[in-house]
Amino acid sequence: MEKFVSVTSIATPFPRVNVDTDIIIPAKHLKSIKRTGFGEHAFETVRYNADGSRIENNVFDGPKYKGAKILIAGDNFGCGSSREHAPWAIAELGYRCIIAPSFADIFAGNCVKNGILTVALSQDEVDALVLAAEAGHEIHVNLNDQTVTCQNAKYEFDFNPAHKEMLLNGLDEIGQTLQAASVIKGYEDKQKLMTPWLFRG
Repeated sequence: MEKFVSVTSIATPFPRVNVDTDIIIPAKHLKSIKRTGFGEHAFETVRYNADGSRIENNVFDGPKYKGAKILIAGDNFGCGSSREHAPWAIAELGYRCIIAPSFADIFAGNCVKNGILTVALSQDEVDALVLAAEAGHEIHVNLNDQTVTCQNAKYEFDFNPAHKEMLLNGLDEIGQTLQAASVIKGYEDKQKLMTPWLFRG
């Protein structure tokens, strides 16, 4: 997993509230667990008409926000059913950080496991960042300092210390466990000596 320390980028403003995981990646596309191929279907109903043609001037495909690594979202982002495909799709669009007033807990946890930082700020602060994004200003997010900076404004955010460590070190839960590989092996070796009959094959 790619480490997350900081990101500086223009941002895509998408302040719609209660965006659920079916809007992020529709259930009909959940046919693979390869983590790739979902970006083209991300936010499908926002980006495409029913006939498959692209919706003009949608914020995800227009030139104004091309290359944005930060998504400014609305309250209760990522609600609905749990699906790790949602952060996979968002990551494939190029986003490393999502800023919103609040997130669904399971979605936020899935983001951490996939190297995406979710930053919860007050509604007023998010509104200010939406205006900054629409004006094309760069936003700087620093996980070490737990700050979001844009022009002369700086906002601090809270973040789970365990999740912070995971992102800073580029570790998912399996990676964290493997950090204790020598301890695990020591325990297994001890068990083999104490209960050898369990390991006969």
